[in-house]
Amino acid sequence: MSRKNTVDHHIKSTWHNMFKMYNQVAAKYGTTQATGLVLLSIDREGTPSTSIAPSLGMEATSMSRIMKTLEDNKLIYRKKDRKDKRMVRIFLTEEGVEKRRIAKKVVTGFQELIHEEIPQSKLSMFFEVMESINGVIDRYKEQNEI
Repeated sequence: MSRKNTVDHHIKSTWHNMFKMYNQVAAKYGTTQATGLVLLSIDREGTPSTSIAPSLGMEATSMSRIMKTLEDNKLIYRKKDRKDKRMVRIFLTEEGVEKRRIAKKVVTGFQELIHEEIPQSKLSMFFEVMESINGVIDRYKEQNEI
């Protein structure tokens, strides 16, 4: 089997191209793809700090570095939850809201291009295949006790 005929190769090379594209666009605004992704995951009413990394499939240590950078750049601030003082919520500053708006515009623009180029029937099949692959991953991990 050729490496180029594997699912792994296509997913990884496509993600790498998307990652590079988003980073190139983000660099024009003095930010990164990861920063934009995190900003997009923060709700207006604040997001629990512990829920961001899992929702993005990131490790807590990587998220800690990104959060520190966002805080240093005054894009976010932390605030204890009103009801549960043990919980810390992350909020966007005014500049964070602006960077989030830019990130959303970039992602939305890319999604619109995809929808212009690829018929909905193919996108639906793609999403179905990706869900199936995730199921296969789960079964593989169970069988190999990972």
